[in-house]
Amino acid sequence: MMNTELFSRAVQVFQNYSPGSFVDVRVFFAPGRVNMIGEHLDYNGGFVFPAALTQGIFLFVRPRQDRIVRFCSLNFDHVVEASLDHLLYVREDDYANYPKGVLWVFQEQGFSLTGADFLFAGDLPSQAGLSSSAAIEVVMAYALNALHGHALPLERLVLLAERAENLFVGVNCGVMDQFAVGLGKAHHALLLHTSTLSFEQVPFLFDHVRIVIANTNKRRELADSKYNERREQCGKVLVAAQQMYPTLRFLTDMTEEMWTEFCPRIEDPILVKRGRHVIHEHARVVTAAKALRQQELARFGELMNDSHRSLRDDYEVTGKELDALAMSAWRATGCIGSRMTGAGFGGCTVSLVKAAAVTSFEAEVRDTYVREIGIEPSFYVSDFGDGVHEMTEEVRELWPF
Repeated sequence: MMNTELFSRAVQVFQNYSPGSFVDVRVFFAPGRVNMIGEHLDYNGGFVFPAALTQGIFLFVRPRQDRIVRFCSLNFDHVVEASLDHLLYVREDDYANYPKGVLWVFQEQGFSLTGADFLFAGDLPSQAGLSSSAAIEVVMAYALNALHGHALPLERLVLLAERAENLFVGVNCGVMDQFAVGLGKAHHALLLHTSTLSFEQVPFLFDHVRIVIANTNKRRELADSKYNERREQCGKVLVAAQQMYPTLRFLTDMTEEMWTEFCPRIEDPILVKRGRHVIHEHARVVTAAKALRQQELARFGELMNDSHRSLRDDYEVTGKELDALAMSAWRATGCIGSRMTGAGFGGCTVSLVKAAAVTSFEAEVRDTYVREIGIEPSFYVSDFGDGVHEMTEEVRELWPF
């Protein structure tokens, strides 16, 4: 459902920021995403199981012909301006570096561009692990593709968006976020194999269930350093495993049976725990997809809970805030399953909750969290939404400019 209050404000700001007729203005949308299960598997080459949300980023675009690009956001006070002939990463430009990166990648790949005024308006919380940066990148790539008639397929656009974040912004992310934002589908989760980029849109046929995202509201201070540490540890496990199984390309290529045979050879107990999470989490993703295909919702919820325990005990990336949210969710009214989502050390949990119980679920989790942690969590209720798309006609029906 369109956020009409956000749109009304965006239209007013855009009229002041980029005055003129709205005849040539186009509007696009890209959702945020949440990973339902399969955490810390993308850099290990395995399956992940994200879903697009109904919240996301809206992009208003007015083309111009002078090779100037201007960026405005409802969440930031200043306008960023640059030339297509001189695109640079500037730390002070904050969010604008993401769309600048997409422009840079398009030109690097040989695609011609002109210029435009861009306005970003979103209802995704920042620093919550819901991929607001990927939404900005993908909606930008989609808009450029539409505006300039390049006719690139969605799979190519999401890879260009990932390239922008890797090479221009300098963040060594995987492709899961961009794929979920671009190729998500309403009432479906996206089973993506991160090494082959093959994917399946698996139906989620439970209209009585909502996605409830709970934000710890804790700054994710350790996420980057611990993330890099976990990648290095997984790399060590893989190198050791390749001595026994030379054909392994990724740690997730190892089956649970292979892990049982190999595990006693690892001397470092920390590496045992890291490898155990990856191998069993990968098996959980495959089982979870099967559960959804067979409409076994309770089984899917159990796997979400097991995933959190593994991330807490073996991968050690949760922390007291995420544990408090997850465990209070497990006891709350209407909860089917709950787990941390994202890199960890703050950020969010994702829960599947019966729609009729969402209000009581939030109240119970909030009370427990405040009592145990001392700060208020934030909640966002969503459904399984569509991926990136154009909304110009829908907007003009509501606001006949």
